[in-house]
Amino acid sequence: MSFPNQTDHIPMADKPISKTRRISTFIATIIAGFFLFALPNLFFGITKINGGIKGVNLLIIALFQFISVTALIHVSLKSLKKDFRYIGLSFENWGRDGALGLLVGLTWAAIQFGLIIPNTGGPERSDIAQELQMFDGSLLGLISFIALGVIGGGITEEIYNRGYFINVLKGFFKNEKTGLWIASILAILFFAAGHLPSTPVLWLDKLVPSTVYTLLFVSTRRLTASMVAHSTWNLTAILVMNFVY
Repeated sequence: MSFPNQTDHIPMADKPISKTRRISTFIATIIAGFFLFALPNLFFGITKINGGIKGVNLLIIALFQFISVTALIHVSLKSLKKDFRYIGLSFENWGRDGALGLLVGLTWAAIQFGLIIPNTGGPERSDIAQELQMFDGSLLGLISFIALGVIGGGITEEIYNRGYFINVLKGFFKNEKTGLWIASILAILFFAAGHLPSTPVLWLDKLVPSTVYTLLFVSTRRLTASMVAHSTWNLTAILVMNFVY
């Protein structure tokens, strides 16, 4: 007479996920996400279809990044038996968080375009000059650029760089507070490095907002404030470059 294996009656959802699997899933997701962010830029940059990285192609890039990266994170979280609320995607206190993010985003935009950028080259700066090439002079092109800044940057990058990166990585540490500090610092550096800054000034321009967005996320435990701050900065920068530069 044989007895059934005791584990045969344990639901799959109740079985713990090994640390090795969690780490490998995290690393694979981060690498795949970085590739998905870069892929449409490489495609349009190499092929030069419809003018390359400008005009309506910016909307296509934004939508591709949002759909592909959020789908990737959904699959990754499901594999880890988590959901988007685990990484801070919650609309609780959205009004207060949104107002905080708006204030922070506008403040950083004022500092950048009122002080830092004019004294470090203005429209001649390499990053500003590169982004000015993305305008095609049309209203649709401007709207598409805004979509890229808000959807591809403010929303998708925050879900990926802040929410997923920090909250999943901190879970690998026995001491959650230590894990949060380490994950936050790495997220700040990863976000800045991901924008490929080539000078100390450009590094500063990425490290400061990356730190601020991370502090917003960590202090509120939600993505709303960092998303709004990031989106506000991108939107303001695009409008200033279009109408001033």
